[in-house]
Amino acid sequence: MKNNKLGYRSLAGLAGILIIVLYFLPVWWVALQSIQYPKSMYPNGIRINFKYNGVYNGCEGQKEREELSASQEGANCLVEMNAINHFIGMYHIVQGVNSDETRRFPIYYVFNTKHDAQGNEIINPETGKPIEVNVTPGALIFLDKIMHASPYIFAVFVLLVVGFMFCKRKKLWMAIIPALVPFYFLGVYIYYLYWYGHHLSMHGGGAFRGIKPFMPTVFGEGKVAQFTTSSYPYYGFLVGLLVFVLLIIAVLLKQKSIKSEK
Repeated sequence: MKNNKLGYRSLAGLAGILIIVLYFLPVWWVALQSIQYPKSMYPNGIRINFKYNGVYNGCEGQKEREELSASQEGANCLVEMNAINHFIGMYHIVQGVNSDETRRFPIYYVFNTKHDAQGNEIINPETGKPIEVNVTPGALIFLDKIMHASPYIFAVFVLLVVGFMFCKRKKLWMAIIPALVPFYFLGVYIYYLYWYGHHLSMHGGGAFRGIKPFMPTVFGEGKVAQFTTSSYPYYGFLVGLLVFVLLIIAVLLKQKSIKSEK
């Protein structure tokens, strides 16, 4: 019994530490390749990394597109990816905590000119410019809120693991909820890939009008227009799977420990 108790507490404790580490790790990566971005300039393609708190540049500094890097910081593939997405009519990528907090509005916000009943632009008499209205889709705002709330969500996960470790009752749900952390990411990732791929040409972009709504590649290789896409889990996702395994084993050991006490 004591061995089982020590066992599930040790496994849960390790899982709790890994959950903290996982918050800072890239979980998934996506890269685009095309003739416009030769290997000599972009060895890894136009690559971005996904974390639980946002989306980040996946290029490797001076190694990529050094000749166009004015500040010697290398290419920003997140900027390049947004430019490509705009070309086919996609909304800007929601960057979460990686967005520029000094802006009044995050970069993914979308505005339209306000019109009257006759379809004419409504002019602001003070500025002489058309009045703009925020038409940002609620789905993007919600995604941004999830990313910004991620530190608190992860703190709850850790607290649940600690509660599972020291609560004398079963309370197995306290381990199961944080154990599913990699699948939370996967669910959100798949849903928003679908959302982005099915909301094209809604923001004034989309020079490539021939592209129909599509499901971007979740795992593996795909193709959109002239771009070859790659989408694969990064090492953070593997850490998340390890958290899942550790906590499930801990749940089984705790069940065994409680049964032996009866």
